[in-house]
Amino acid sequence: MAFHKLACDAGEIATARAAKAAGTLFILSSLSNIAMESVFPEAGVPRWFQLYVYKDRAITLELVQRAEAAGAKAIVLTVDAPGLGTRERDTRNNFCLPAGLTVENLAPLGKDKVPEVKGSGLAAYARDNFKSDLGFDDLDWLCHSTLLPVVVKGVCRGDDARRAVEHGARAIVVSNHGGRQLDTAPATSEVLSHVADAVGDRSEIYVDGGIRRGSDVLKAIALGARAVLVGRAILWGLCVAGEQGATGVLELLRRELDEAMLLCGCTTVADIDSSLLKP
Repeated sequence: MAFHKLACDAGEIATARAAKAAGTLFILSSLSNIAMESVFPEAGVPRWFQLYVYKDRAITLELVQRAEAAGAKAIVLTVDAPGLGTRERDTRNNFCLPAGLTVENLAPLGKDKVPEVKGSGLAAYARDNFKSDLGFDDLDWLCHSTLLPVVVKGVCRGDDARRAVEHGARAIVVSNHGGRQLDTAPATSEVLSHVADAVGDRSEIYVDGGIRRGSDVLKAIALGARAVLVGRAILWGLCVAGEQGATGVLELLRRELDEAMLLCGCTTVADIDSSLLKP
């Protein structure tokens, strides 16, 4: 999730500290309001960097190299946003960043300003900067440009997942970008098992989208996910109480998962399988 300073003054640093306190993974967005060099020291391990591919490969490579130097342990390549889908509220609100907030990771590269335009400034930023003809050759290039494992995020089809693994992806995130890209795209819970079956044991599978309760985590694992990613719920926690709010969200999810496992008769995560979802 981008722009955490819209939720609280501490921004991504608050999120990183919350994830560290919970003992869980932290992924920093390319479009963060605080630069990676300031955020990653506040995060635990593992810490990953989410990457958009810019039209200028030199910009993309610079981001990857900085992430490596800052201590990132993987690159999470988002492939379902070669442009932004229509977000009608952003258009109606003429969305742009308030004064004083920028895309800090891109400041040294001159790409830190979200333009003020009629309609969505974020859509305009993506249109001006993101590579619109993203393909498997870009994944090949990225995998050969870094020693870090590459995780491909934004996959909803088994054949796409299989090809991504064949082109070097070490893990797949089943994601429809929070349902904000393509209208009527399938829910990730509907496609997760098909992606997991297509990939088999050649790659780890993660999922995001609609994870609101600990029972959702249990269902995702039962459908073949190794882990889940959580976005909006963290921002809600940041809005309510900053770092403490984000920490509370993660603690709540953990308690709810423990309860769901208990009531399903699962003493370990390894006990969770698809039989829990059958009559």
